[in-house]
Amino acid sequence: MTAALKSGDLDVARMESLTHEGLAVAHVDGKAVFIHGSLPGETVRFRYHKKRRRYDVGVVTEILDPSADRVTPPCLHFGECGGCSLQHLEPTAQVAAKQAILVETLQRIGHVVPEMMAAPVTGPAWHYRRRARLGARLVPKKGGVIVGFRERQSSYIAPLQSCIILDARVGSLIPAIRDLIAGLSCPDRVPQIEVAAGDSVMALVFRHISPLTDDDLSAFRRFGTTYGISVYLQPAGPASVYPIHSHDTPALEYAVDTDLMLQFSPTDFVQINASVNAQMISRAIDLLAVNGEDRILDFFCGLGNFSLPLARRARHVAGVEGSDVLVLQAQENARRNGIRNAEFFREDLYVAASARTTPCWWNDGFNKALLDPPRSGAMELIKTFDPEVIRSILYVSCYPATLARDAEYLVHVQGYRPEIGGVLDMFPHTSHVESYVLFQRP
Repeated sequence: MTAALKSGDLDVARMESLTHEGLAVAHVDGKAVFIHGSLPGETVRFRYHKKRRRYDVGVVTEILDPSADRVTPPCLHFGECGGCSLQHLEPTAQVAAKQAILVETLQRIGHVVPEMMAAPVTGPAWHYRRRARLGARLVPKKGGVIVGFRERQSSYIAPLQSCIILDARVGSLIPAIRDLIAGLSCPDRVPQIEVAAGDSVMALVFRHISPLTDDDLSAFRRFGTTYGISVYLQPAGPASVYPIHSHDTPALEYAVDTDLMLQFSPTDFVQINASVNAQMISRAIDLLAVNGEDRILDFFCGLGNFSLPLARRARHVAGVEGSDVLVLQAQENARRNGIRNAEFFREDLYVAASARTTPCWWNDGFNKALLDPPRSGAMELIKTFDPEVIRSILYVSCYPATLARDAEYLVHVQGYRPEIGGVLDMFPHTSHVESYVLFQRP
């Protein structure tokens, strides 16, 4: 009788499929094994890393029979840095895997099958990320200050030299950022850097938890001038953020819908991927078949990313958002762009929906809705919809499981038809699945 394998032992497995977390899974003696660094269809030799009652975790030591979709990751930090998990999988195969995950999740959780799956929305595979949060630590054993994303499955920071998914204007500046922090009076008190990229302006927000000296402030100013970066400092919470060049800091903004410019602050939520976002907006307009008679509700509207392009074609748009800051940004964006048929309201949509109250922005004149909720979904909100009034719903989701849960209610309780579904490849080289489904009343 063969002794039971334990952590550290080697074994061989044939990989079967990709999980929602981007790990390939095999079954060894009937037990699931999730193996880092492997791909579906491969035969690999792996080392057991964790042994659990219901599943095991392993790490590849040798690829015995590689997948035809395997590629060499171009990033030297892949495998250590947790920012990407799928660089070893060819990009079109990544998108196909994400679409398969979306379809499987909709079927398994929501018992919903879209009548048609649209072609995925894709963009550049590299240098796509315009928002990010980098960590910084002073680690003398690793040579001083390190800057990067968290290591894979760890709270430690991976020491990066560059990043090829970040906007190119900052991805190559990581050594300069590291040197800047190392030269401060408090190099151990600057724990994070927020990256925010507009179309023409790049901003970095440095969080510091100790007061800065005059020399420190001069160093930040020199850094911003040298590299053409708008530098912001954050001594406390998000409301404390301020620009180091307070009188001449250019606004962050990005274009959608040709000439519509949306401004945002460096800590505002914006969609990570500029190219996919622009295509996503165009697809939303087409899917909802927006015309001059439509009155549209845009829930979780943010700073007007969907609302304002929709308002250019609809009779009226009401955007609803839980953040006071984002509502003010949306109102200002409407004013700057001369859009007068869009209104914006601050409402905690979870509280308002569960209370079953009738808020001031709700009336029977709205005939279409767009939802772009956070990971938790929008179940309480969609329960308030009258299917005889809201005839079309475009649900944009950042988490397939809650989309599937909510889709089940929309289809099997409220009677909507799941007409079209699709994947938005907002985060190439990660397991994150952004998607949408268009629901129509017959």
